[in-house]
Amino acid sequence: MGFEELLEQVGGFGPFQLRNVALLALPRVLLPLHFLLPIFLAAVPAHRCALPGAPANFSHQDAWPEAYIPREPDGTLSSCLRFAYPQALPNTTLGEERQSRGELEDEPATVPCSQGWEYDHSEFSSTIATEWDLVCEQKGLNRAASTFFFAGVLVGAVAFGYLSDRFGRRRLLLVAYVSTLVLGLASAASVSYVMFAITRTFTGSALAGFTIIVMPLELEWLDVEHRTVAGVLSSTFWTGGVMLLALVGYLIRDWRWLLLAVTLPCAPGILSLWWVPESARWLLTQGRVKEAHRYLLHCARLNGRPVCEDSLSQAVSKVAAEEQVVRRPSYLDLFRTPRLRHISLCCVVVWFGVNFSYYGLSLDVSGLGLNVYQTQLLFGAVELPFKLLVYLSVRYAGRRLTQAGTLLGTALALGTRLLVSSDMKSWSTILAVMGKGFSEAAFTTAYLFTSELYPTVLRQTGMGLTALVGRLGGSLAPLAALLDGVWLSLPKLAYGGIALLAAGTALLLPETRQAQLPETIQDVERKSVPTSLQEEEMPMKQVQN
Repeated sequence: MGFEELLEQVGGFGPFQLRNVALLALPRVLLPLHFLLPIFLAAVPAHRCALPGAPANFSHQDAWPEAYIPREPDGTLSSCLRFAYPQALPNTTLGEERQSRGELEDEPATVPCSQGWEYDHSEFSSTIATEWDLVCEQKGLNRAASTFFFAGVLVGAVAFGYLSDRFGRRRLLLVAYVSTLVLGLASAASVSYVMFAITRTFTGSALAGFTIIVMPLELEWLDVEHRTVAGVLSSTFWTGGVMLLALVGYLIRDWRWLLLAVTLPCAPGILSLWWVPESARWLLTQGRVKEAHRYLLHCARLNGRPVCEDSLSQAVSKVAAEEQVVRRPSYLDLFRTPRLRHISLCCVVVWFGVNFSYYGLSLDVSGLGLNVYQTQLLFGAVELPFKLLVYLSVRYAGRRLTQAGTLLGTALALGTRLLVSSDMKSWSTILAVMGKGFSEAAFTTAYLFTSELYPTVLRQTGMGLTALVGRLGGSLAPLAALLDGVWLSLPKLAYGGIALLAAGTALLLPETRQAQLPETIQDVERKSVPTSLQEEEMPMKQVQN
């Protein structure tokens, strides 16, 4: 008897599983609130050099900045430069006298803003860019804040992946909640950019626990038939978080209060863990039979399944004897055997492409003809129909083709957008929205697909590895946006090219549609053995038993 048969006795889908999905919805909502927060937190409003006030008797108050600030080729006032000396304005007395005499001046010298900047506060009352003047020569530090955050997620993914396979999903989920709450509050109270960068990096590490633990903890309590619908359903909470961020960002325009608003929900999340069950699959692989029996019995009662406690106890003991793993999991185990090594190498390429293209599209909300709040809401709303597309596709076309197809759609949308002229803003907006939808569909599929590829004993470790490489892609995405200084279209070309590479790699992965979740490394490797040899091995095992 395997765990799937045991789960069938107690109910593989019912009130117990639905409650579990509902309790784990909060982490899925919190993730986009933090991951996409730089759209508002690090926004750069219109700015110019700080200037001395105009004299009270000066009759052209609106023209005063032109005496100090040069104009760009497009006619706008420069954001980063000012004249070394005030210039005579054309409509002033001095300017008219010079024009009448036909005097021509040399190109006036310009210098960087030495007295700080003045910001347009009509859209944002405060961001980290306005707080610490992260503009012009310092704009790289503004982008780096997102990179530091995703670097923290990268490190956290490794730690939480290994530790949750060793100490359990539920315990590490508590660590993630508490750490996110404490570090988020510290970030909101930052007194310098250095303090903010450090605390946000550690916040990213804490949030990695949500990305690694939540989906597997849901799937490990579900039967084969309902894994797809539950996986797609839980991913809609991410979409809800994306749209909620647009609303929260619109209502709260100060970055400190905004950060506080997206962090405080961790407090009720800590309390909700009282009702979140540990994974019975994981407990059995660790030989913790009594705890697994208690959770399975509770699952049966909540699902209304009449089971005999003694017979269930015997079945649990039998499954535990077959699946117990003595050796602790290690990241090296992902590469020791040929099939698991093939899966791991392909998954890291796919996850890098998924994250790199998704965050490249999500964090670039400019040039679409909409304000930042409308764009964020649109990017969130478009994810919903693509969730339905994922549900239908993984059910009928399979996980592998869906993963490759959604990544290909992302690459095609980005590539086609490169061919659209800057005058065709409506088409550019449509293609950007399509690319965002396909990239989110690829993300949803990646979580479901990867969780089904790895065995229970290494599922969290495998998710940790893929999330590590994925967050590396996420951390590089904001920096890739700086490539527009080399060539304006280079960032989009990079996002689309990596997505295309990931789409081809996804085709090399094995299909998992309607397949039971593997429990051990041997279960994964056995799938690569021809069916005839498996049939020959079965009688031998029965004789040995």
